[in-house]
Amino acid sequence: MLDQHGSAHPRTPSGTATRGETVPTVPPASPAARRTAVDVTALLERGRTLATPVLRAAVDRLAPPMDTVAAYHFGWIDAQGNPTDGDGGKAVRPALAVLSAEVTGAAPETGVPGAVAVELVHNFSLLHDDLMDGDEQRRHRDTVWKVHGPAQAILVGDALFALANEILLELGTVEAGRATRRLTTATRALIDGQAQDISYEHRDRVSVEECLEMEGNKTGALLACASSIGAVLGGADERSADRLEKYGYHLGLAFQAVDDLLGIWGDPVSTGKQTWSDLRQRKKSLPVVAALAAGGPASERLGEILAADAKSSDFATFSEEEFAARAALIEEAGGRDWTAEEARRQHTVAIEALNAVDMPEQVRDRFTALADFVVVRKR
Repeated sequence: MLDQHGSAHPRTPSGTATRGETVPTVPPASPAARRTAVDVTALLERGRTLATPVLRAAVDRLAPPMDTVAAYHFGWIDAQGNPTDGDGGKAVRPALAVLSAEVTGAAPETGVPGAVAVELVHNFSLLHDDLMDGDEQRRHRDTVWKVHGPAQAILVGDALFALANEILLELGTVEAGRATRRLTTATRALIDGQAQDISYEHRDRVSVEECLEMEGNKTGALLACASSIGAVLGGADERSADRLEKYGYHLGLAFQAVDDLLGIWGDPVSTGKQTWSDLRQRKKSLPVVAALAAGGPASERLGEILAADAKSSDFATFSEEEFAARAALIEEAGGRDWTAEEARRQHTVAIEALNAVDMPEQVRDRFTALADFVVVRKR
């Protein structure tokens, strides 16, 4: 196995899950879990309920047909323009944004502009990522570029990014300016992460450190912003906001580690993506990188196969069995167990970051419960 710096060392396996099972997760008995039972579903629904009307109003500002294309992406209408009750995603970021406002004693509604801005940036990235990655499915239906074409996916993504800044800046407060600065910094990091992700697909080897840096940019930066932006709008000082960002950054790394596990071994019924999704895209995700760095016969065989894959012209025609064989080698080399352990480690670092922030215990418990949710999920 590997430590967090990519060094090989033995580690006791945390259990092997088959496709569709919940991935190995954090120990369940956190202090918050012992003190009180937090209804995470209600917490996520609160963020969604508070943010959605403002998000819809923002999308309505877009010129046709971008407003319709965006509505389709968010799951509000189908491809023919009929209203739907589509799956709008997990809503972790809005939940964090409105919760972080309560750190300062402000009402959760204080964080709503931040929640909406973060969701707009997140969906800007999804629109572009789906196109760049060639993903044809998201949330169990065709992606925007597949339905409306690449040009609309690019334009609507750009428009959502512009709206995000507009939503914050039109508040006209000092706090809104601070929040916008954090959002734009996070967005730049997110774009850096996507650029790294694309470049890694064309390399034979990527180090564990490089992979963690990429995932910290691509996922951690925006979750960091979501975890602090409501507090900033509520008047939190910079030190507290920075600590909340640290929580969100490491939560993002845990989130992405779980995503990487689901990208190979997740149940398509739950994830809404193809079987062996990340393997089909030749992604240098954490399980793959960890397996290649581990050494040993399975690691060496995996490296040989992936190097041959990179030169193959008929990769898209590979059978299920061929992808399953690659996944088995990743698991045999230790990539699956290492990634599950990394998710737990990042979860621990995230929770520890909260210790330096003064906040009501109920709010602290909710942050902890959201972190637990991130690493115990099937989609």
